Amino acid sequence: MSARYDWPPIVDRATWNDARGVLLQQEKALTRMKDAISAARRRMPMVEVRADYAFDGPEGTVTLLDLFEGRRQLIVQHFMFAPEWQEGCDGCSMMAEHIGPLSHLHARRTSFALTSRAPLERLHAFRDRMGWHLPWYSTIGDQFNIDFGATVDGEERQAISVFLNEGDRVFHTWSTHARGEEPFMLVFDLLDLTPFGRQEDWENSPAGTPQEPTYSWMRLSDSYTDTERPCTCHGPSLTS
Repeated sequence: MSARYDWPPIVDRATWNDARGVLLQQEKALTRMKDAISAARRRMPMVEVRADYAFDGPEGTVTLLDLFEGRRQLIVQHFMFAPEWQEGCDGCSMMAEHIGPLSHLHARRTSFALTSRAPLERLHAFRDRMGWHLPWYSTIGDQFNIDFGATVDGEERQAISVFLNEGDRVFHTWSTHARGEEPFMLVFDLLDLTPFGRQEDWENSPAGTPQEPTYSWMRLSDSYTDTERPCTCHGPSLTS
């Protein structure tokens, strides 16, 4: 064992079971709180928005209403990929790689799409490089990103927006930014289960735990061998 790491106490199994029982009650309370917040979210007021926001898709110009693909609900990941960038954001890429088959969402009347400001050809070339199959559309102009807080003063921002449709009407029901996007990134939940946690310098961890500046460790999934490559996440810190 490293002398630099302030190890938790080493105990017998009965003592460990007692400590695990205490933490389990806290975890259950957190789950019930999450259920309560989800119930409140389902009762949030909503605002009608333009159904004709335009996007460039593989079949030509489509609208926000088209992105629903005939389903009632739509989740949009505002993927940080500015028009002048040559590849997408590391953190947004990590989020996209956690989505999995969309058939599970489709079974619950929900569509999912990525939208970005970069040209469609560059978006799809990057998608092919990463081996994804998610629907990805280029915004036509900046207004969609600006209206939903994904472009602020010309800078890219992480964002998720949720929409509901009724016929030809579209309603904005929910959005989140920064740490609100963590449910899309299972890797954080998995790391939170470990003794070292996320290993970022904002965490309250035992002395000697390896820690690095927030985001500094993130890479595109095919670029972890490039230790000199800086993280391309330019949005607000996920610690906020």
